[in-house]
Formats: sequence, C-alpha cells, structure tokens
Amino acid sequence: MHYCSSMYAPLKHVIVKRPKDAFRSQEHLSDEWETFNYLSEPNYNEALREYAEFISILEKYVEKIDFLPESDEVGLDSLYAHDPVKFTSKGAIILKSGKKLRQSEAAVYKAFLQEKGIPIIGELTGDAVADGGDIVWLADRTLVVGRGYRTNDEAIRQLQDMTENIVDEFIVVQLPHDLGEAECLHLMSFISMVDKDLAVVHSRLMPVFFRQLLIERGIQLIEVPKDEYDALGCNVLALAPRVCIMPNGNPITKQQLLDAGAKVYEYKGNEITVKGTGGPTCLTCPVIRG
Repeated sequence: MHYCSSMYAPLKHVIVKRPKDAFRSQEHLSDEWETFNYLSEPNYNEALREYAEFISILEKYVEKIDFLPESDEVGLDSLYAHDPVKFTSKGAIILKSGKKLRQSEAAVYKAFLQEKGIPIIGELTGDAVADGGDIVWLADRTLVVGRGYRTNDEAIRQLQDMTENIVDEFIVVQLPHDLGEAECLHLMSFISMVDKDLAVVHSRLMPVFFRQLLIERGIQLIEVPKDEYDALGCNVLALAPRVCIMPNGNPITKQQLLDAGAKVYEYKGNEITVKGTGGPTCLTCPVIRG
C-alpha cells in the first residue's frame, strides 16, 4: 500500500478528530481556551455545526475517514490532527510537538495507528521536536522542512535519517520569527500545495531562496494578501489536483484559484479555525493519496 508522500494527489484516507472529542463541552472550553493560547473562547455548539459542514465536503472525495478518540491525555489542540504525525510513502513518522502542551498527543496517536494496523517507520526521540505543519512534500521524493520554534535541528537530523531511502531531495527552510515564539507559525502557514505546479503562498514570510526555488520549478504562486493571510487564506487543503477546500471570507485568494483552473470548496470555520490555530490542512491528517 502506498501511503502519503504528496500534498495534492487525490485524497483517499484521512485521520481527523471531532470537536466533541477534542473540545468536549462549553464548560471544558471555558476552562482551557486561554491555556492553549486561543484568540477567544470557541462556541462549542457552533464548532460542531461548522465541523459537520467541513466533513460533508471531505466525504465528497475521501473514501475512508478515521476519527481519533476522546482522550484524557490530550487537550483542545488535538482537534488539529495533522501535527503529531507525518506520513511517508512507507508509513508514519511519530513526531513530538514543539508546543509542550501538545507533546502527549504523539503517544495517543501511536496507539491509534497500531490499533488500525498502519505501519510506523520511525519516531522522534531525545531532544528532537517537530510539528507536522513544518513538513511539506513538494513532490513524491522531495521533502521540505521548516526550521522554526516548533521544529528544531535535532528533529531535522532524525527526519533526514528516517527518510534517507525514500527522499531524493531534503530541503531545510529557515522560518522567520514573525510574531514570536508564543504564536503558531509553521512552514504550512505560508505555503499550501494545490497541484504539482500550483501553490497558495504568502510571500512576505518566505525566504527568498525558497520562493525562487518554487518559481524555477515551474510552480505557479497564488499570492494571499495580508488580510486574507490573517483569515487563514493560505491554509488550503488539496482534495485532489486543483480541487481544494479553504475557510470562507477569502475572496481574492479564492478568485485566483478559480482563475488557475481550480475547483474551490469553502466552509465556515470561525470556531474551529480562526479562534483556534489552524485551518483545513491542520484539521486533517492525510494517510493515503492515490
């Protein structure tokens, strides 16, 4: 079986987590949202409605959706199922978040994958920390990793070792300080691959060498303006080549995608994205793309 080493091939199997299992209740949200550095307290019932809409779009394209269970070991951020693990063509790599409040998610995820019979090819150890949002497959055998506050040098070294036989080109991108260590800036904060030659980007945060590399490789860049970047307009999930889903309220980015020949689905994500930390790419963990 060929596991996920692409960001844009047709999405066949994903792992997600429902708000009812991550947020639990309005009372639980009231107690925890400030601890997890959310912008404001999400509305629990509205989060359930928004997530149902999001899943209904996924179901149009995804053959199999697995749901992570509720667990006392993890917190609100476990809703963002992408970060604790990264899939390669041979199976999963278990990560360890650079956000200490999220580090317990790795063990829960590992047990879930083992229960489902999904192979694990490696696991970060020692001082290594990395989030899935810092790891992007530019092509099937080209892996890009962002070095920032959530992913350190030791993690990058271990990831290089673990992927040695399945990666021909391993690119390290130095991430900017931007709003600081307490904020969540990932590599995927400013790039989402929508096809092999189409990417949604916020160039103001991109190192020059990386932006030039994308252009040299014939990748068309959809430029997200600053106000839409702040509304997660750069967080776009490819369901298939040039078929994508994004948070609503980003008309300039959406129109550019349409002009590039993409099909665009939108969903309301005020309670599960903007008030949290991530959009559709963070909510989903792609397992198999075919």
